[in-house]
Amino acid sequence: MTSSSALRLATWLVAAVSVGFPALCLVYLLSGRLDIAVIVLTSLAAVGVPHFLNMRAALRGVRPPLFPLTIILQAVFTYLPDPYLPSGLSGLTAQLLACTLLIFVPLWASVPLVGLMAGLQFAAIMTSLPVPVIAALYALTIPVVGIMVAAVVRLALVTGALEEARAELAEAAVLKERLRISRDLHDGLGHSLTAIALKGDLAGRLIDRDPGTARSEVGDLVKVAREAAQEVRQVARGYREISLSGETQRAVALLEASGVAAQAHLAPGALPRPSEEALAWGVREGVTNVLRHSRATTCTITTSFGAGTVRLEIVNDGAGGSATGTPGSGLAGLRERAAQAGGDASAGPVEAGAFLLVVEVPAVKGDGS
Repeated sequence: MTSSSALRLATWLVAAVSVGFPALCLVYLLSGRLDIAVIVLTSLAAVGVPHFLNMRAALRGVRPPLFPLTIILQAVFTYLPDPYLPSGLSGLTAQLLACTLLIFVPLWASVPLVGLMAGLQFAAIMTSLPVPVIAALYALTIPVVGIMVAAVVRLALVTGALEEARAELAEAAVLKERLRISRDLHDGLGHSLTAIALKGDLAGRLIDRDPGTARSEVGDLVKVAREAAQEVRQVARGYREISLSGETQRAVALLEASGVAAQAHLAPGALPRPSEEALAWGVREGVTNVLRHSRATTCTITTSFGAGTVRLEIVNDGAGGSATGTPGSGLAGLRERAAQAGGDASAGPVEAGAFLLVVEVPAVKGDGS
């Protein structure tokens, strides 16, 4: 059931109850007595106005204006006319009051009040028609109608809240997907474009004095460009799977092609898929920052196992560069990936001229580690 259909059902039910029971009071007008007609019409108006305000607020999920005055007025005018009419009026308006009480008053108070109203109605009927079964059945209309209307109003409100929650979840899912695409494009394409720029510069410097090597670099550049295009397609499909060893090999090759002496020491051992992907992204982001933001001449990539964790360290000697230690959104994205795997990432200078990136995530230690 949608919120609109639930609200429509609640509105029709409230309208039927609000009109149906008071309409029976108009039988008093058949007596032909002006005083009784005035009392009945005035009382119905006095009960109907606060009841309308209460029910309109209930269907909106808010308190009625002048709360709790509207409830008090409805209660007063429900029972005030009884001494002035031959059969009273509360027998046909108490049902409306029960709806209001069960919706707006806490159950610990509203349930006893509605029970008291039903008891008064039973006693009133027994005085004029001493048939217990009829008196009991009519008295039961007060709690039954009140519970029915209160339940349908609650249903409408809960259904509306659920639809709002679903809409918020959908918006959150869209935002999460946008953040994933942004992060993957930043991390993946940033690395690939850096590699393309470096190999293009290298090919340009070698084209005159070493055409063979320049052609090789251009070929590598084309390969990296194709890999970047494939990565974009993978990002669009939501499928990104990289390995730590493969990413480390590419990182070392890129560093060496850029004139940075690179070493890699990966400790053997089994890694959960989320942890391995977080470390692989760490290698990619760390090496990209080395090439973009430092003047490093050496870079070392190492992993080591600890007590249930694996630690990745990327150290370079280029912390004196022009953009020292400012990986920006890349480190923020890397922290998010590490956190999703149950770990953390940090970066900063460790000594004069050295910069350290650390990623630590849970590990399943292999036999050879």
